[in-house]
Amino acid sequence: MSRIVGAVVPLFSIRSRSDWGIGQFSDLALCARWLQSAGCSMLQLLPTYTLAGGERSPYGACTAFGLDPVYVTIDAIADLDANEIAKLVSGDQLARVRNSSVVLYDDVRNLKAHAIGRAFELFYEREWLRSTPRAGELRAFIARESAWLDDYALYMALREIHERAGWQSWPAKDRDRDAQEMRRVEELHSKRLLAVKYAQWIAFDQWAKARIEVNRIGVELMGDLPFIVGAESADVWSHPREFERETSLGVPPDGFDPNGQDWGLPSYNWRAMDANGLEWLRDRTAHAARLYDRFRLDHVVGYFRMWLCRQGECGRFEPGDESAQNDRGRNVLGAMKEAAGKSELIAEDLGVIPQFVRDAMNEFGMPGYRVLPWERDAHGLRDPRQFPALSVATWSTHDTPPITAWWGDLQPYEREEFARIGGFSPDIAGEARDNALLSLLFQSGSSLALVQAQELLGEKTRINTPGTVSDNNWAYRLPEPIESLMADKARSGRFEQIAALARAAYRSQ
Repeated sequence: MSRIVGAVVPLFSIRSRSDWGIGQFSDLALCARWLQSAGCSMLQLLPTYTLAGGERSPYGACTAFGLDPVYVTIDAIADLDANEIAKLVSGDQLARVRNSSVVLYDDVRNLKAHAIGRAFELFYEREWLRSTPRAGELRAFIARESAWLDDYALYMALREIHERAGWQSWPAKDRDRDAQEMRRVEELHSKRLLAVKYAQWIAFDQWAKARIEVNRIGVELMGDLPFIVGAESADVWSHPREFERETSLGVPPDGFDPNGQDWGLPSYNWRAMDANGLEWLRDRTAHAARLYDRFRLDHVVGYFRMWLCRQGECGRFEPGDESAQNDRGRNVLGAMKEAAGKSELIAEDLGVIPQFVRDAMNEFGMPGYRVLPWERDAHGLRDPRQFPALSVATWSTHDTPPITAWWGDLQPYEREEFARIGGFSPDIAGEARDNALLSLLFQSGSSLALVQAQELLGEKTRINTPGTVSDNNWAYRLPEPIESLMADKARSGRFEQIAALARAAYRSQ
């Protein structure tokens, strides 16, 4: 594995002068060029799958396959010209969402849904009804993606018909996917289903073009595969036997949370999944491999053992026996690695992780995480230069403050220990301190060093505070459009210094 630096920049956080209040697929190449100037050769995104209205956590998607149309670049849709767009949105509306320091999800989603809806109507009249070559391209996309797209479109259409309610509250025939009723819905609402598929066609086309451009300039795309989907998702609705809803997924008590956690998410029905050779997981992994050069497997320990909760019960592991847990995890990871093909899998192994999980990760060549403030041994904080090459080193995650803010929360002895390891004064501040911390990270033994965008910029804003509900969670935006950041001499100088630190640590671009 080559030694590189990657940056975590959620797609919703990217800003450009042409955006509609949230990052766009077409902004990925611009972001990659910007990160390159700081010595980064990889861009990590958080999940970009479709969220239901009102949801903002990228880990709460209503599909494991469909891309969220909220990230579509409206100006790049062939079916809309400037005059049409001007009729759809006012300058004041765009200025409001563009100038906001956080993502205004409801406003942005409404604006984009309106624009994509109009684009579809024009496409339907000009292309679909006339069976043009572009209509043929959509038909080919529908045929190619039918394994997930047909169910997804039916689910999204029914959700709209039922006033955006979750499928568990739908009338019985729709809830239980009565075959005759589903045929009736498909016939009666064929145009509505086509509109859903059209939006996905546009999204996947823009994604494919963006990924080609990102790779062309020498940057990899890294994604994030949530461990499970929500109970109200298209996948649980269309594959009900492969998920358990009588229990909910969580994590047991540990040093981070003495009470444990109940995530309220369904769990896998491994018996049903085994019966078809883990087909859904294989398909999901192969699908992600088409989007990313490498991707993170969230909560990897869950593939070995799931902590299941019932109302009134404190929870239990499934499987309960350690040998069975080991067999289960190895079987699943082996299937996912095979399905991923050339894409590299990275295991999110934070929290309490049994040694047999890490042994399996090593055997499969899957690097795990080393969050510097959490890495300790009998002598105290570990020297990151001793981290194994098969690992990912980082100061922070999307669920913690960036180190630019976290540093002040560390205990004095921790700051002194890191300063001793890194050879700098614990009292340094500002840009000098940020550079010293990044230098120590880059010197780690880990092949991949990950930084958050805020750490590159010297900002203290965090992306998410777990266990809280806030308008600031999952809504962070870069302080300015990337074009402005690249033109700012002070910020460009800071990025040049960071790039020099990466080169000094033998991290290539």
